[in-house]
Amino acid sequence: MSSKPFVIRQISAYRATIASRPHFRYIRRVPEPDDLFGVPDPVAHPGPDANRPLADRLRPAALSDVVGQDHLLGAEGALTRMLERGSLASLILWGPPGVGKTTIARLLASRANLAFVQLSAVFSGVADLKRTFDDATKRRRTGQGTLLFVDEIHRFNRAQQDGFLPVVENGTVTMIGATTENPSFALNGALLSRCQVIVLRRLDDAGLDNLLSRAEADIGRALPLTGEARGMLRAMADGDGRYLLNMAEQIAALPAGSAALDTAALAELLSRRAALYDKDREEHYNLISALHKSLRGSDPDAALYWFARMLNGGEDPRYIARRLVRFAAEDIGMADPAALTQALAGWETYERLGSPEGELAIAQVVVYLGTAPKSNAVYAAFGQAKAAAKATGSLMPPAHILNAPTKLMKQLGYGAEYEYDHGTEDAFSGQNYFPDGMDRVGFYQPKDRGFEREISKRMEYWAALRAQRG
Repeated sequence: MSSKPFVIRQISAYRATIASRPHFRYIRRVPEPDDLFGVPDPVAHPGPDANRPLADRLRPAALSDVVGQDHLLGAEGALTRMLERGSLASLILWGPPGVGKTTIARLLASRANLAFVQLSAVFSGVADLKRTFDDATKRRRTGQGTLLFVDEIHRFNRAQQDGFLPVVENGTVTMIGATTENPSFALNGALLSRCQVIVLRRLDDAGLDNLLSRAEADIGRALPLTGEARGMLRAMADGDGRYLLNMAEQIAALPAGSAALDTAALAELLSRRAALYDKDREEHYNLISALHKSLRGSDPDAALYWFARMLNGGEDPRYIARRLVRFAAEDIGMADPAALTQALAGWETYERLGSPEGELAIAQVVVYLGTAPKSNAVYAAFGQAKAAAKATGSLMPPAHILNAPTKLMKQLGYGAEYEYDHGTEDAFSGQNYFPDGMDRVGFYQPKDRGFEREISKRMEYWAALRAQRG
């Protein structure tokens, strides 16, 4: 009698069965004995259909059943054309949660007649990858290809990502990685160069309603919701089909014959989903970019919306306040010099009041900046001045504008022929202040907007005086 526990003997027998059946198409890594009390295999010994979650019961059985990704799976979709050519490339599926990344990978494996192997970057390490690659190599010798689906691939570190390079390049596996993060930031350039990035879209209202109809058909009755509550349910899902079906399952658990839920009753039954927002990742930069560009486009309403979105996502208002100060200098500048003062005052007010009271001061700054005249003349002039300074950094200032605190410096001509501007007509001498050997450059070109309109008139006047006295 073997001394191994019964469950470990059963696993060994299961492995032997798989090894003897190379045509077996759906393959999952069976955990080692040490893994038995770690993360369970989610598809081992599925229970009765009634006990499966609704989202799992409604998982599409064909690519044509996938909702909301017609740009990929329609008649002219990128994945459709790839399958028609009979050449499934390694892919990175990039999209928000609950839009079908795992389902699409499974169905692609089925259509391409490849063994489907799934790993999660959350629970897998180098040893798992090596074992998976070895199994794929053995499978390849029997004529069976492998589609390796790696969920949350962005969670693998750079060394682990590098491990995919040889097996993807030589065709040992066709890899499909799924990520909610921007691949440009989350994945190695070498791995990206060997994969095609496929962008999945969040589900729109039509797609979400389609899923609700499928759920009602599976449940056998309509969900007890008013029209407004049904719309609210779709809004709460925020494009995530899996989350929608999980909420629908909670509603379906109400006793048969329950009164239709209105929006208030639905809100009481379900907690609103937190907005998708990572304060240190792509969504953080997307939303601050949207706020900045809305202000630049003089749309205070859109700017207030993005400001509110960032607050709802948990963004630190101080970060937003700091960026608004930068905006005041970069995009408004001298068109309204008070904008910088307003931005600083709003920031200081928030520091004194905190949230939520101080957020109103930042909202006031948003509106002020959105409605202020815009000019990037100072920003552009500073950039040009930095470039010129870098190119001519060894040139000395002209001698007449240098102080001469010593006798030697006076003998060398420091300060000679300097004209004190306050002692001249119009308080303007018209002297040259650029280095000797460098032509005068007009870096600052004020716009004909806001306060800069007046500045432009002054500069034109001074330019005329300089020409007369030149």
